[in-house]
Amino acid sequence: MKKSIVLLLLSLSIFFLFLGIFVGAYDIFPYSELNSIKNQIKPESVINAKPSDTLNINNLISIQNKDDILEKRNMLIQFIWKTNNIPSQLPDTVEINIDDKRFNTFSNLRQIDKLTIEMESGVTSVVYIFLPEISNGKMILYHQGHSGGFVNGKDTIQKFIDSGFSVAAFSMPLIGLNTQPIIEIDNIGPVKFLKHNQFVYLEKDNFSSMSYFFTPISITLNHIDKNFSFNEYHMVGISGGGWTTTVYPAIDTRISESFSIAGSLPLSLRNVIDDIGDYEQYNPEFYSIANYYELYIMSSFGENREHIQIFNKYDSCCFAGNTSNYYKDLIQESISNLNSGNFDIIIDDTHFQHKISNSTIELIINKII
Repeated sequence: MKKSIVLLLLSLSIFFLFLGIFVGAYDIFPYSELNSIKNQIKPESVINAKPSDTLNINNLISIQNKDDILEKRNMLIQFIWKTNNIPSQLPDTVEINIDDKRFNTFSNLRQIDKLTIEMESGVTSVVYIFLPEISNGKMILYHQGHSGGFVNGKDTIQKFIDSGFSVAAFSMPLIGLNTQPIIEIDNIGPVKFLKHNQFVYLEKDNFSSMSYFFTPISITLNHIDKNFSFNEYHMVGISGGGWTTTVYPAIDTRISESFSIAGSLPLSLRNVIDDIGDYEQYNPEFYSIANYYELYIMSSFGENREHIQIFNKYDSCCFAGNTSNYYKDLIQESISNLNSGNFDIIIDDTHFQHKISNSTIELIINKII
């Protein structure tokens, strides 16, 4: 009898062990339910994280006027591309009206165009342009984060298309349809590139791997400028895509309104390990030119330009809580003193996940439609 009970308990233990592995690997029931419960008990120390007592944000903002912004913008362009100008070239390959079964169920979709952009060392970026049947004449650049290619944002893309927006969809380098090349590194050998932190091996006097994050956007905009007649561009990004949506509008004023969701905090306010981020979020040379406070100002500044940060208060991944309240007023004051542009921060407390919520999507659409 005892032997049977022991065997039963052992069998149940093995069953639940493999069930747990299977649930976690494939995100099946009850993964989302368990994840939601975990998110709802996020420590108060994360939700109410405080900066160091020695932090003085005023001393970290050197932008006083338009000339300061232009100087920092030019320095960033020089750092990223080692030239004085944003890339002017067009995509290497353009495929019109492709078929991708993952998007066959989309409503109000007329066609998908596929752009391929080849960069240094075999790093290639693939961009999809979704064109609606019934268009409102406006374009959104949608940028997905580290969790997968832009197919993971298909629900968000669909909502934009349903509202009449054309959408250019991007994935972060090495993710989604983008390549993961094997690159020969001096004194190391061939290395397969899977994570952004590996980009540190590619830094040279005449090349910055930071260009991998921004070149696809510049080239896609060049293509759209040449082939379409949109009057303005809006940008939306989640997570790592939210980081990209923070930085790129600081460099390229073709972006009018930008919405960064769970994208960044200033480095001096990242007080929990989940907020540290990848290589691109803390590249010391890059942020010595313009720190995050200054990037927020640069992305907000200009006629009819606006940068909005949206944080999920109970985010399961990163940048949870109300930490952004420590700099919101100062950035808004800086923009007010420059007499052009707008900056705002919104805390989304409607859910417990790392995502763009329905309320956030509705907010964005209402802002720019």
